[in-house]
Amino acid sequence: MTPGKELLFLALGGSGEIGMNVNLYGCDGKWLMVDCGVIFGNPDYPGIDLILPDLQFIEERIDDLLGIVLTHGHEDHIGALPYLIGDLEVPLYATPFTAGLIHGKLDEEGIADRVELNVVREDESYQIGPFKISYMPLAHSIPEGNAVVIETPYGKIFHTGDWKIDDTPVMGSASTAEELTAVGDSGVLAMVCDSTNVFNPEASGSETDVRTGLDEVIGAAKNRVLVTTFASNAARLQTLGEVCKDTGRKMCVAGRSLDRILRVAQATGYLRNFPDIVDFETAMKLPRNKVMIVATGGQGEPRAALARIADETHQLKLESGDTVVFSSKQIPGNEMAIGRIMNVLAGKGVEMITDRQAFVHVSGHPGRPELAAMYGWIRPEILVPVHGEMRHIAEQARFGLEQGVPQAVVQNNGEIIRLAPGKPKKVGNAVAGRLVLDGDVILPADGSTMNERRKLGLYGQMSIAVAIKANGKLAGTPEIRIQGVPVEEDREPFIEEAVEAVSKAVSDAKGRDIDRLRESVRLAARRVATRWTGKKPVVDVMLIEV
Repeated sequence: MTPGKELLFLALGGSGEIGMNVNLYGCDGKWLMVDCGVIFGNPDYPGIDLILPDLQFIEERIDDLLGIVLTHGHEDHIGALPYLIGDLEVPLYATPFTAGLIHGKLDEEGIADRVELNVVREDESYQIGPFKISYMPLAHSIPEGNAVVIETPYGKIFHTGDWKIDDTPVMGSASTAEELTAVGDSGVLAMVCDSTNVFNPEASGSETDVRTGLDEVIGAAKNRVLVTTFASNAARLQTLGEVCKDTGRKMCVAGRSLDRILRVAQATGYLRNFPDIVDFETAMKLPRNKVMIVATGGQGEPRAALARIADETHQLKLESGDTVVFSSKQIPGNEMAIGRIMNVLAGKGVEMITDRQAFVHVSGHPGRPELAAMYGWIRPEILVPVHGEMRHIAEQARFGLEQGVPQAVVQNNGEIIRLAPGKPKKVGNAVAGRLVLDGDVILPADGSTMNERRKLGLYGQMSIAVAIKANGKLAGTPEIRIQGVPVEEDREPFIEEAVEAVSKAVSDAKGRDIDRLRESVRLAARRVATRWTGKKPVVDVMLIEV
């Protein structure tokens, strides 16, 4: 599909899910992409750390893609760039802090010199084909969170990115109600809006207020304190720096992503008054009530600093009487991973505090009062909810209509929506799947590799080697090895019975062709496994003719 004299919207990620945000706007034969993010791995994708969007639709139309505009520097908005930009080969546009994070990622992949990365000031407008782009700073949990105003011949788009209302932000500044009202006065065709917290009846709250809560918690702690938060939440890092000063503690930072955020933030003019950081050795020598560790891993990531500290495979240690503060929201799907770490810490006598026990976190996304306020300022003709599961998107559409927005579109990844001319409607479908980064290889998320890995995890595996003479008879006893088949102490008798079944299958074959013999051996072994365990393991058969 090539856009004609119309304005199209297409989400390739982030609609019907939280994370992996990729949005396309099309008009006059050209496409513009906004954001290109990832989702972190989960148990549905064994062995996978990163899940990427499948950009097949736009890769097939690569000559029509003009560039990628980035709203801010969170992983779910920029994380896929190092892995996919090489195929797209289009310019990137980002504000200084976001550009700094992107450059670091591209540099790690060794492709920074091959990617055109344009650094744009927040007060600067620029033209990309038929699209005129300008930023509107909005409060979020990272510096330079921006809405993107996209002006086209067919109407103006207000793409919010991630946002909240915070009248006292600790980093940067946000557009005022008057400035946002002026955008609405100019006429906005569609507002494409963050849906994450649409079910929250209250506003998200101010980062400034979190400082008071953290001061109380950390000030009351008698021993060593570790605070874990999202590494990219630079505003929280600023708050934690002030809390260190308030409570008379030295700060130690654990986690590569935290180091990177600190480095980029300070290089672009943020965190200028941040306290000096002590190294691991110094932190462990300080009196326990004089140090605060800030660590990655609050979502239960097994290789992050918190998990390694809990498992005692890190230079930093926690002891009975120490405190861990989870200054972040628990992302759905991570409950088991977080619970495992919490159980390990509890076994050590470590006290844990979350946002359920104290005011140690505020969200970076808008609750219902903030959404209602933005509708009133921008006054779009059409509301297009994104950045949410289907229940979030449908609820924001309902809420927007209740608040007086004339039209709302409930859409999912892969649905092509015509926004203008005429009333908004679905006009087509696009491929909108997932890829996974498996080691250094990018694969389909539901391709043969991942399906095989899931089967191995669910059912176990049997490997069978059978030597066959030229006359079709056995040349020795078959060899069988098993992995993940639940026989435990019955392993030897199980293998003995499987060997007997395989031997019988060979003798009964009576010279049948090699492929039919291999299948007979496979089925014979699997029937034994099913009889013993109720499972049907993956069975690999190697026939050796001697």
